[in-house]
Amino acid sequence: MNTGRRAKSPVTVKDVAARAGVHPSTVSRALTAGTGRVSPELVERVAAAAREMGYRPNRLARALRMEQSSSVGMLIPDISNPAYPPIVRGVEDAVRASGISVLLASTDNDPRREAELVSVMIDHRIDGLLLATATRNYPPLQSVLAAKIPTILLNRSTDELLVPLVRGDDERGIQLAVQHLKDLGHTRIAHLAGTELVSNGRDRRNAFIRSMQQAGLPLDPAAIVAADQFKGPVGVELGVALTRELLSRGFAFTAVIAANDLLAIGCYDVLKSANIRIPEDVSVIGYNDVYLVDRLSPPLTTVRHPLYEIGLRAGRLILERIAGVENEVMTIGLMTNLVVRGSTAPPGRAVVTGLPSTNPAA
Repeated sequence: MNTGRRAKSPVTVKDVAARAGVHPSTVSRALTAGTGRVSPELVERVAAAAREMGYRPNRLARALRMEQSSSVGMLIPDISNPAYPPIVRGVEDAVRASGISVLLASTDNDPRREAELVSVMIDHRIDGLLLATATRNYPPLQSVLAAKIPTILLNRSTDELLVPLVRGDDERGIQLAVQHLKDLGHTRIAHLAGTELVSNGRDRRNAFIRSMQQAGLPLDPAAIVAADQFKGPVGVELGVALTRELLSRGFAFTAVIAANDLLAIGCYDVLKSANIRIPEDVSVIGYNDVYLVDRLSPPLTTVRHPLYEIGLRAGRLILERIAGVENEVMTIGLMTNLVVRGSTAPPGRAVVTGLPSTNPAA
């Protein structure tokens, strides 16, 4: 409905200049350059006029002029994955005091969407970029390097490490999980592995193999089930598919180590539906220690990945890079720990069922 009122026009630099009794160019210098070329008294007079009138500078226009935006971009692969909010919070806490804002976007594990988002962030003159989305072969990184934007990888690495990486110690995390199960008496341990396309999926799988060998435990090829999460189900549903595949193989096992907590939750669903008790029949260990896994029934034993600390260190590091401070350290590895809860216990009878496979890799 037309009320006959005109929408109120936004306050402009010229309006502030008229209120303060100065030239518009003086307003721009006073509000963006501090006291370098304008007297402190004049800066305060202009700032007071801007506050009184509710003036909000056009940050994008200023970014285009100054080729900087006072913001950093951050890409995550899946906004619904509970592993990423603590990382994002860590980044935000690290950069907040500097006046830099975080522009967050989710790629939904779609390479085309990711390439588009990287291009958009470059066009917006971001001061730095934080990437939690890297695959081992990662073409978008070349675009970022060509634009000379300070960049940090979080949690995931590329095969050719061209920029700094902040991650948790996956080797230690898996070793702790295997040793815990061995100490309980388990020898037949299975692994639900993440995709080989990302570094932590590959690294946790390889760490499982090494840890089993170092512990002197038998390692049957049928004990490791992996799928390409970019061509099939993801998250909990991937855990369901992988567990059903494991049960179809005829491998008798008493414990499962999952590459992340969502896979472990999917494992819970399948085992319970098959009347396999946790932990009386099968012990289950997850990875990450995401929000609410302590509320599962039974509460999930899991490797605590330092998600918040990864974000915090990455945020501090990107500020250093933006300021031109560089060092030779390319990888920062943060300590992981095992959190023992109710999903692990001494082994019962080894489980083997013969459930039909859902072929998760198809």
